[in-house]
Amino acid sequence: MSHKNHPYHLVEVSPWPICGALSASFTLVGLIKWFHFYEINLFMIGFIVTLAIMYQWWRDVSRESTLQGLHTYSVTMGMRWGMILFITSEVFFFISFFWGFFHSSLSPSIEIGMIWPPKGIVPFNPIQVPLLNTLILLSSGITVTWAHHSLMENNYKQTLHGLALTIILGVYFSLLQGLEYYEAPFTISDAAYGSSFFMATGFHGLHVLIGTTFLAICLIRHLKNHFSSVHHFGFEAAAWYWHFVDVVWLFLYISIYWWGSYSFN
Repeated sequence: MSHKNHPYHLVEVSPWPICGALSASFTLVGLIKWFHFYEINLFMIGFIVTLAIMYQWWRDVSRESTLQGLHTYSVTMGMRWGMILFITSEVFFFISFFWGFFHSSLSPSIEIGMIWPPKGIVPFNPIQVPLLNTLILLSSGITVTWAHHSLMENNYKQTLHGLALTIILGVYFSLLQGLEYYEAPFTISDAAYGSSFFMATGFHGLHVLIGTTFLAICLIRHLKNHFSSVHHFGFEAAAWYWHFVDVVWLFLYISIYWWGSYSFN
């Protein structure tokens, strides 16, 4: 690698892709075993091994971008386009849930009584916990932007504070959503409403957990001085992802929590 005459990063042989694929397959098989036989052991083993592989894989990528200096301008531009395409695919992923929701709500079928929400479903009050969660995520969008601009200005402390606040708000959001699920008066098996609600908000909640982990790793890297004002794409990608999570929640709140909670024939 020291004698290359091009700006690109040719990744060296790594055990993590094949190990990650195997551990992920064990995790999914364990999930099926958990659902059908109520035994969680294989799922937990696969999940723990997957987390260990993720840690070591990300550690290697951090070394490549900092200590080894392999993430040149051409490499980071490729990563930018990769992240843009990834977020675009996530947008279409959530469009499918919104499509299903509006298909069921705008023209309720006779099987659910031709009314939305279906009879017997008591939806959440949109101006209680859902509104609080909206304010939390909007605030976290402000704090992550504050951290990003502070990093570009070489302000170490304000970057640290902004990142820490964003992570705290992300954890707070997840706790409130968990409490909301625990107290929900309906389940995922309660007609099309329950399925639409829990699939859409559940996958969004998963993305919040992933984004919070992403930002937590950026916080650790910031404490280790991995970022500079001109070389910090890892943090920038996390900020993009977090803003995407914010925007998706606004659409979820407006459509499912607010508009979808009013009864109409």
